[in-house]
Amino acid sequence: MKKRLLILEDGTVFTGTAFGSERASQGEVVFTTGMTGYQETISDPSFYGQIVTLTYPLIGNYGINRDDFESITPAIRGFVVRELAKTPSNFRCDLTVDEYLTSKDIPGIEGIDTRKLTRIIRSKGSVKAILTAADEEVNVDEVVAKLQATPAITHHVREVSPKAAYPSPGRGKRVVLIDYGMKHGILRELNKRDCDVLVVPYNTSAEEILAWHPDGIMLSNGPGNPEDVVEGIETVRDLIGKVPMFGICLGHQIFSLACGARSFKLPFGHRGGNHPVKDLRTGRTDLTSQNHGYAIDIDSLKDTDLEITHMALNDGTCEGVRHKKYPIFTVQYHPEASPGPEDSNHLFDEFIEMMEVEAGKGKQHA
Repeated sequence: MKKRLLILEDGTVFTGTAFGSERASQGEVVFTTGMTGYQETISDPSFYGQIVTLTYPLIGNYGINRDDFESITPAIRGFVVRELAKTPSNFRCDLTVDEYLTSKDIPGIEGIDTRKLTRIIRSKGSVKAILTAADEEVNVDEVVAKLQATPAITHHVREVSPKAAYPSPGRGKRVVLIDYGMKHGILRELNKRDCDVLVVPYNTSAEEILAWHPDGIMLSNGPGNPEDVVEGIETVRDLIGKVPMFGICLGHQIFSLACGARSFKLPFGHRGGNHPVKDLRTGRTDLTSQNHGYAIDIDSLKDTDLEITHMALNDGTCEGVRHKKYPIFTVQYHPEASPGPEDSNHLFDEFIEMMEVEAGKGKQHA
């Protein structure tokens, strides 16, 4: 088996065994704590530009199947595991992880101390790194200097949002879904409730969206810094008060920024399927699926029309807001799960009910 290096910008070098694509790849190293759901993780557009480390020690034991993708084209830059299962056993298995990543030209490395790597990320924050072949030509000092000089990516959403609108038909409520890097689990939940969905690119104008006369608007998840999505913030600002809205993850952040709040980068992000979140309105605590590197500053909500509705119990960060005047709510976590617990799946039902209430008000006024 070929050897591969994972070189971090602080000079730390991990030597392991290569799998997947043979090419070198550079990105931001992050970790996620899910014990299962690696297929959804690999195909989640919110991981665009990142080398993803799985903290669970054995990955790939049930293979890759046709049903559990969250996007058609994975956006990760690399995959890091302690041990990769070579002979998966599951009746749905179509490919091994190695075969799938090879077909998508994504490199992986196994056999390294993922606990040590995770501790580095937890103490220093997410770091830039490169996956490259272990040969005599590799000059670690030059690679580290290159990593340190590489500017941060700022065009995440542009790379994963669709280039044109497309429908996902239903006979129920008409929903425009603004795709900042959508996990298909969100679309599945809307379709399950018979919504008639039009998926549109991140830079679609408010005028174009309202021309479709939607009953509601969904703001999807996506990768990167919300402050970089200038067009998205402007569009959402123009939509506030026009139609009910529900935002998830990056959609939550973009909506909050459109209302005047501020965001900040978390040291190492929230990634995994076991994050406890408390609903401040009911006192209920849900275990949630999360994947984000930024959060909304709670103090910045004071001078806005937003009120915090959910809080992360691990670190006290904002996990949800609601508009004080209009039928709009957002959450930082993923109620569609995919992967992870479905404790908060009921939020999609709340969105449907909110649209029905607003539609009833419109009939009364008519």
